[in-house]
Amino acid sequence: MAHRKERPAAPAVDHELRVGAAAHYADPAYYASAYADRAEDVAYYVDVARRHRGPVLEYGCGEGRILLPMARAGLEVTGVDLSEPMLAALATRLGDETKAVRARVKTRSGDMRSLRLRRRFPLVLCTFNTFLHLYTRDDVERFLASVRAHLTPRGRFVVDVSVPVVADLARDPSRLHRMPPFRHPTLKTRVRYGERFDYDPVRQVLFVAMEFEPIGGPEGAAMMTPLAHRQFYPEELMALLHYNDFIVEKREGGYGGEPLDRHSDVMILTCRAARTRGAR
Repeated sequence: MAHRKERPAAPAVDHELRVGAAAHYADPAYYASAYADRAEDVAYYVDVARRHRGPVLEYGCGEGRILLPMARAGLEVTGVDLSEPMLAALATRLGDETKAVRARVKTRSGDMRSLRLRRRFPLVLCTFNTFLHLYTRDDVERFLASVRAHLTPRGRFVVDVSVPVVADLARDPSRLHRMPPFRHPTLKTRVRYGERFDYDPVRQVLFVAMEFEPIGGPEGAAMMTPLAHRQFYPEELMALLHYNDFIVEKREGGYGGEPLDRHSDVMILTCRAARTRGAR
């Protein structure tokens, strides 16, 4: 009697990581307010997109903080995101744009590890720490395979990630790091704000608990938003790209073209796919 070949068990779902990958993006109004002053990466990616002339594929497009300026600069942009609230906010923002800008933008909802658009782009971007939601080697390899599937033969892939800071990883998770109060755009009230940091050295994941406490609000009105970021060290990320058949052409430690060094808090890599799988 022939024995049926057993299928490998599906990997267990890590609910802590699933929530940490989604919660921060469930409130687009707060997200947009929190990062409204970030301008250096926007200018950097608009310049890169202009030099490659588009069309552009952006993974982690969110509510369009980087995507819309690229479209306003005359580039055709396709944005991919897993967060439905963020894509809905982008659709609302697009409604305020000119007809020409709206015509240049396409969006797709989906998992960046598996989504296939059946077209190729001369420029593929993975912006503002989106890559840090790839928590395992399998996640990374599936995503890089997706990038390869969407790159033209001479296309470029640009990714930025924060550089791990040992002092941040060593923080006491029981300590709340307070920041100045502010008016929360969704809660419509001033809140006390603080963050707790808890690093898991086995998974190499930094868990951030963002705590909001309405000033003068009723007891128990405080809320917490979790965020989980995988920590990639520079040489580790270089190796992952290498063994997935990407050639790193340029490493930068800032959006002004600064060199990547011990003082850098961001790492920006410009890559191309090796022409033959397995090429070194």
